[in-house]
Amino acid sequence: MSTAAAPVRPGIVLADLVPASRVRDIALVAGGAVLTGLAAQIAVPVPGSPVPVSGQTFAALLVGTALGARRGFASLALYAVAGMAGMPWFAEGASGWSMPSFGYILGMLLAATVVGALARRGADRTVLRTAGSMVLGSVIIYAVGVPYLALATGMSLPAAVSAGLVPFLIGDALKAALAMGALPAAWKLVGRRQG
Repeated sequence: MSTAAAPVRPGIVLADLVPASRVRDIALVAGGAVLTGLAAQIAVPVPGSPVPVSGQTFAALLVGTALGARRGFASLALYAVAGMAGMPWFAEGASGWSMPSFGYILGMLLAATVVGALARRGADRTVLRTAGSMVLGSVIIYAVGVPYLALATGMSLPAAVSAGLVPFLIGDALKAALAMGALPAAWKLVGRRQG
């Protein structure tokens, strides 16, 4: 008997391992939104920046990766819409759409969709592919968030990069490292249980 882990079939994401039903999908979408809202409350103000360091970007990328593109999009859309409607679960208990950091939330919605599509193609099953997926997701978040920050505050683009990107790079590297360990490990565990 071999002790090697059995391969998990391609084309699935972690959420697909839960028995399929509409109730499952609703629970996963709502759970992903709640997880992102809770992670957003882990926030540390950054001196000189209207954008805090928070756990919401990490949660958004994990939600997209674990749920896949459609459910990841739906989950982050629910998070965004509920926050715009007044649910105080954006970073630092904020809500609404007029805050300078709202562009990052829009970027997270797009990033969750992209990393979810990549996960369905196996981008979360090895350390290197997970790293690439997390970096791409972070780039997408900043590509939307930083220009939005510049427009919302009247900052120049270089000033927005200094206030809304540079202070977050070390934290994003740590978050990516955490994902690089957690996601492939989850797949290895699943493979062992199926073996």
